[in-house]
Amino acid sequence: MRMLSILLRLAWRNLWRNHRRTIIMLSAIAVGVWAMIFMTSLTRGMVDQMVSDSIKVLPGHVQVHHPDFLDDPSIGNPLPYSDATLQQMFVALELPEWASRVRVPAVVSSERESRAVTLLGVDPLAEQHFSFFDYTQVEGRFLEDANDQGIVIGKKLAATLETGPGKRIVIMTQDPENEIADRGFRIVGLYTADPVSVEEAYAYVGRTTAQAMLGIGDVSTEAIFFGDDYRNVEGLYQEVSGLLDDSVAVQRWYEIDTYLGTMLKTMDGFVLVWIIVIFLALSFGLVNTLVMAVFERVREIGLMLALGMKPAAILGQIIIESMLLLTIGLAIGNFLAWATILPLEGGIDISVVAQGMEMMGASSVLYPKFHVGDMTLASTIVLILGFLASLSPAWRASRYEPVEAITKV
Repeated sequence: MRMLSILLRLAWRNLWRNHRRTIIMLSAIAVGVWAMIFMTSLTRGMVDQMVSDSIKVLPGHVQVHHPDFLDDPSIGNPLPYSDATLQQMFVALELPEWASRVRVPAVVSSERESRAVTLLGVDPLAEQHFSFFDYTQVEGRFLEDANDQGIVIGKKLAATLETGPGKRIVIMTQDPENEIADRGFRIVGLYTADPVSVEEAYAYVGRTTAQAMLGIGDVSTEAIFFGDDYRNVEGLYQEVSGLLDDSVAVQRWYEIDTYLGTMLKTMDGFVLVWIIVIFLALSFGLVNTLVMAVFERVREIGLMLALGMKPAAILGQIIIESMLLLTIGLAIGNFLAWATILPLEGGIDISVVAQGMEMMGASSVLYPKFHVGDMTLASTIVLILGFLASLSPAWRASRYEPVEAITKV
């Protein structure tokens, strides 16, 4: 312990002998660490937002369907349970957020235009906390309950159909017998969504109203469940699947949308690769700094060896210098990253590139995500790679012959 204290003191003093070089290297490490964490936060924020928004549109962390529904999303493949049975099944789990809904492809027509949409028969009271838009921001009003006779469509769809609140439109789809099922609805509200393309995709009616139009009684096509964290849905999946038999398919969100699941895995891999690439560039500067520090102190190192200091102590001293340099640089870089990301967590308006972001499924507001895990990962990798980079100059210093080092000019 006493030797470690002495080596720490020596390393600290040697580090500031050439303070200009040390400050330059500290600045490089700090800027590199800041860039690693800042860019990771921006990218993770974008991906998290895309995944979170997409899950709300899916919606759900876990979904239950007829085994053939996803391949053939028609009313001919409903759940084999009534809504009352589902309610009785899942009330024991005390799940905070779940709902059953009717989801079928349909055609919506106004006096001027027609468009293909997905018709959603929902219970608004059950879904209000996990909808992808805010009910209170709907122009007009949203559905009041599952028996509501109105319809809510997106603003973009309303513009395409050249219609608006108070006007009537016709919804046409197929019933279980493959016969045409149609009905006129009065528009009671227009919702907005980000990305805007979603506004043309979905039309909302009351669940009971949709069931009556399709003639399917008290039956839905899917049940959706939300947990606390979309990254950890296994517990929720096990709870839900444990109450159901093989007559239905229970799936996690990333099994339903494989693109999103792959994107999330790719993002986690990108963070690791990004950190390693940035530090590999920094490691050249670190090795150069340590080599120069050793070269300038050759005679001093020879004298310490001649006075009885062991080569292992010389090796430890150089490595400690490296670790001190990296630790200070990491502390500064982490603080700068936190200080610059924190004010931006309220959102960065990138509406100037909204169309490009929409093509990727991202919103026009970017919310950086500062994860302590990313900072810990970056710090750990930097320290490990820094230790490995410092071994070469440290080993070289410990191998000097005392007489040759003292007489070296």
